[in-house]
Amino acid sequence: MAETTTSTATTAIRAPWAPLIVVVLTQVQASFAVNALTVSMAGITEDLKTPATSVGTAITAGTFAMAAFILLGAKVGARYGTRRVFQIAVVIHGLAMLGVALSQNAAVLFIAQASSGAVIALIAPALTVFIASNYTGDQQAKAIGLLAAAIPAAGVLALVIAGSFATTIGWRWSFILVVALAVVNLALSFTLKKLPPQPGLTIDWTGALIAAGSIILLSFGFSGLASWGVWNATEQAPFDVLGISPAPLLILAGLIGGQLFFAWLRRRGREGKPRIFDLRVLASGSERAVVACMATMLFVGTAANFLIPLYIQVVQGRTSLETSFSIIPYTLSIFLASTFIAYLYGRFSPRVLAIAGFLVVATALTLLAFTVRGEWGQAFVVIGLILLGIGQGSIVALVFNTLLSAAPRELAGDVGAWRGLVHNLAGSVGIAVASAFAIATLASTISTAATEHPEISPELISRVNFDNTNFLTNEQVYAVLERSGATPEEVVAASEVNADARLRALQISLLGLAAISLLAVVPAGRMPGFRRGSLPEKLEPDDDDPINVPIDLTTKEA
Repeated sequence: MAETTTSTATTAIRAPWAPLIVVVLTQVQASFAVNALTVSMAGITEDLKTPATSVGTAITAGTFAMAAFILLGAKVGARYGTRRVFQIAVVIHGLAMLGVALSQNAAVLFIAQASSGAVIALIAPALTVFIASNYTGDQQAKAIGLLAAAIPAAGVLALVIAGSFATTIGWRWSFILVVALAVVNLALSFTLKKLPPQPGLTIDWTGALIAAGSIILLSFGFSGLASWGVWNATEQAPFDVLGISPAPLLILAGLIGGQLFFAWLRRRGREGKPRIFDLRVLASGSERAVVACMATMLFVGTAANFLIPLYIQVVQGRTSLETSFSIIPYTLSIFLASTFIAYLYGRFSPRVLAIAGFLVVATALTLLAFTVRGEWGQAFVVIGLILLGIGQGSIVALVFNTLLSAAPRELAGDVGAWRGLVHNLAGSVGIAVASAFAIATLASTISTAATEHPEISPELISRVNFDNTNFLTNEQVYAVLERSGATPEEVVAASEVNADARLRALQISLLGLAAISLLAVVPAGRMPGFRRGSLPEKLEPDDDDPINVPIDLTTKEA
């Protein structure tokens, strides 16, 4: 036993870092594309003549598409060879980014981004498999930390590079750069060792279709909350049922589909047939608590990451470059926390680290809500952004490492697929819900303030639909009011009401995210109370209902 342990440790120490370079650069390729969209929001809205929230819709299109097909992507990689499938996906993603760079309207942008998300469903599980097949022990934990850190690193690069491009030569060049990075990653991928395909693997197509259909329903439902209505259908809704918006109905249908999906997996498990996703990844309550923490942090973090650039560019009227430098402390702190959290694994349990992380996130969001004003460079705001990044980066890296360490090695692809599904689904829902909540708060605040403001006449209120407003720049507000025939006094008064309402909507939204972070302390308290080691080599026995079978890994540490 001692010889085996020594051999494993030696292998871990001598494992080359070359595969990790491919993993990190590919993650940068995928993440940079999404961050570049966020940073380039102002340029895209002006160039394509589309509202700022349409950029958020394009982002959610890609992330929901990735979530819809990622479980299938893990099995396709195992069936036909992880490296081969990975290489094909990298090429297709590069072509999709070329489509974004050449898009002339919001529809093309939407389709290209959705296509990129679908192929990332093939890339994400492969990255986890590459790590699991090359690294063990502490080296594996550090590799996972670097993989998690690649996402905020791509954010920092997007802030600097995409922000500079959007302000100087144009936002489209950021996506040309992603195309070039895809070529580099394709060339480097040939240095990876081939992982043998499993030609005899049977893919559970029915389970894949149920999962994809459920996620697509959820994607349309959550994406439509802001424009179609949270409950009552708006004029933009494609249809309604007794006046009810299709958004909550689609969300309900997606949740029902999710229940059918897990029921299908349990049935396949009882019959001993292959499943699109192995429920042993979620074998115990501890693993499910890890997933709950992951989903909550990604929901909160992605929502905040969308609201902050929206506020800076639309509300404050800053340029993309100014936006980039304003939130670099936040993104850089995520990167550093994701990288160095692995050094605390030996001193503190995942449970303690997760609870502390969520408390830091809640504190940071509360600090931001009470200190943010018209100028983003205040000391307390910067401190709040740094604390938010530290908490977010630590939790995301921690929960992924904890989940991967708990699963058998041969389920690494399933872990990677589940991580990608939760990452993109929770993140997309965060953007959609944050957008809908912020817009609803904005509309309610403006409507109430307008009726109470003596300078704004009832005639102007009747001509301008304050209940159907959106986040607009000061120039756009002036244009709308002038077209409505408002007097100069009414324009000034209504503009002040709108400016105050925009700030209030952001503050209330941040406080709501802080409250969700505090609630996450509950599942964080159910995370493992000890540090788990490397991936187990063998599968544990399964029974008729594998999701209820705990896997005891405490004895495998030795």
